[in-house]
Amino acid sequence: MVIPTWQIGHLNPESDEEGTDIYPRPPSGMFQRGAHVYAANGCVYCHSQQVRPDYIANDIERKWGNRRSAPRDYIFQRPVFLGKMRMGQDLANIGARAPAPEESPAPAGAASPAAQGAAASPGAAQASPTPGSSPATAPATSPGTSPASVASSNPSPPPGQRTGVASPSPGQMANAAPGGTNPVAASAQTPGAPWPIQTAGLPAMYSAAWHHVHLYAPRSINPDSNMPAYRFLYTKRRIAGERSAEALQLSGSDAPPEGWEVVPTYDAKCVVAYLMGLNQSHPLKDVRSVGGAPPTGGSPAPAAGGSPAAPK
Repeated sequence: MVIPTWQIGHLNPESDEEGTDIYPRPPSGMFQRGAHVYAANGCVYCHSQQVRPDYIANDIERKWGNRRSAPRDYIFQRPVFLGKMRMGQDLANIGARAPAPEESPAPAGAASPAAQGAAASPGAAQASPTPGSSPATAPATSPGTSPASVASSNPSPPPGQRTGVASPSPGQMANAAPGGTNPVAASAQTPGAPWPIQTAGLPAMYSAAWHHVHLYAPRSINPDSNMPAYRFLYTKRRIAGERSAEALQLSGSDAPPEGWEVVPTYDAKCVVAYLMGLNQSHPLKDVRSVGGAPPTGGSPAPAAGGSPAAPK
């Protein structure tokens, strides 16, 4: 412990010359509480939060980040959930994948993503997430996106490449819906995301509303998911007057009975605030980003080479 503390124990947030672009920012109370709920419910056992350099792994190629993780990314996190196994995707930049508000219109009668949780500001990994704030800007698949266009622009992982989630079985692929459209095969295939991801009738992928649905009913999004459902973080109640703006957008067997709604508890909101605050997309002088020049005054990062290691 002495050597690492001596090497990186002095790190402070990085800022520009004007001192206005500061990274990382101290996290909010919801972020901190969300981290405790995240750990208490075992999320740390199946998800990592570290993007490995391209010369030892293909994390960047999988779009889990545009640069490797660096010690400075974690200076406000206690403890740091680096992880040692990936049953699911890496979450170091899950907040950076949130759609912009204009890219995630909610269906009529459903709550907007901004109204259903907290979000981090663009470029700040732990910018104080508060309920109702705007999600970080990042490309995402909106509910109106054509599955065919998504599938053509984002091909599925090559055979044998592990993504932490099993590919659909031949039986699922053969079970096509009337008209030749297979609901599994037609789902969105986003680089770095578990495959397949369902989008029809759901909030925009990686929005706050989407995270709530994923926590409550993970297999409504990914039929092959082995993630447990965290329904105890939500409350089913009778609708008094109008439907709550926080009510989850559920369908099928997951939907509550007529006249009832499912709303997140405070702990659920904190978990989503925590997830949407995980964002290491800010450029650092310590580390070069993909396609960028090596950091000034430092040694260039080793060139990519050899066989990339598959995530654990």
